[in-house]
Amino acid sequence: MEQLLRVQNFNVSSDGIGAGEHQSLERPFGLDPGAMFTWAGATASWPMRTDPGGSRGLDDYLTRDYARNIGAEIMGRNKFGPHRGPWDDHEWRGWWGDEPPFRTPVFVMTHHARPSFALSDTTFHFVEGDPATVLQQARAAAAGKDVRLGGGVTTIRQFLDADLVDTMHVAVSPVRFGSGLRLWDSPDELLDRFHLDVVPSPSGVTHHLFWRR
Repeated sequence: MEQLLRVQNFNVSSDGIGAGEHQSLERPFGLDPGAMFTWAGATASWPMRTDPGGSRGLDDYLTRDYARNIGAEIMGRNKFGPHRGPWDDHEWRGWWGDEPPFRTPVFVMTHHARPSFALSDTTFHFVEGDPATVLQQARAAAAGKDVRLGGGVTTIRQFLDADLVDTMHVAVSPVRFGSGLRLWDSPDELLDRFHLDVVPSPSGVTHHLFWRR
């Protein structure tokens, strides 16, 4: 069975922006991303939900689909943390605390070596290489399952430019940021390589579902 490279539940504004340009420890996204994520947090299947209830329907299905048949994740260094340059502090182990939500091997793309480490059932590997090389490593670790491309924006664009993405789900929220790291000017830019279904949700987001032609 083919191992797919999948972008799952990636969130952008209506003007295509997924993050701000000035990330910091206090502002992990470089902007206030709250409006982009409310659709997922309101679902019954949101993994951090502590109270009963939550919405069902399409939003809930896509929230559950996030982890389906995923054996490894690839992310850029900017998703792992706000630090740049050489690793001055190996105590930093990501934004997610002692139980990261990935539960698979995670390959963090970086130009600066750092030893791998494990937290709960997630192991972080720090790798240098072009997108095709990193994908090959992730597929080997995924043990036959698919690989999720977690972001951020710059990393997804690198893999799109290398024509390595097989499927992609992008949730477009009805908020505009005006400036920042832009996934696209228009989703139509990708139609030479992907089919696209656009499905509005009662939550206000519009789900864009891409799959390779």
